Amino acid sequence: MTVERAKLYFMCGKMAAGKSTHARDLARTKNAVIFVQDEILSALYPGEIRDIDDFVKYSARVRVALSHHIKELLSRGVSVVLDFPGNTRAQRQWFRGLFEGAGVEHELQYIDARNDLCKRQLRQRSEVLPAGSPWTTDAEFDVITAYFEAPTEDERFNVIRHERA
Repeated sequence: MTVERAKLYFMCGKMAAGKSTHARDLARTKNAVIFVQDEILSALYPGEIRDIDDFVKYSARVRVALSHHIKELLSRGVSVVLDFPGNTRAQRQWFRGLFEGAGVEHELQYIDARNDLCKRQLRQRSEVLPAGSPWTTDAEFDVITAYFEAPTEDERFNVIRHERA
């Protein structure tokens, strides 16, 4: 029997591409601990994230607070799945610090989906939200997606690409 070493799995993909679904499936199949940014932010800052600036500020605090704990888990042989966006080169540097700091392998799970598919998924999500719940419009998707940067070879990540049609 081969024992698999701890590994850090993290996500890249546009909003509503299916990153969270993939992260949950990955955590289950790899028997890994999962951290879900949206759940953590909702629990720590309920009703306080009203715009992109709030999101950036609070998500940075969460990353700082979790970094040591994630590296500790990885160092002890526990694989970790991070359902946090790695959608820009700058965001992906946090993940690099984690797996390099713990001395473990990694996989950048890139969920590649067209904009029209992501927008359709956003509209489907909004249909099941309780009345008054915030949801992302097509215009907000376009603003956020303008910052998206697909991973490139020069970043030297172990990219596992999943194309969604």
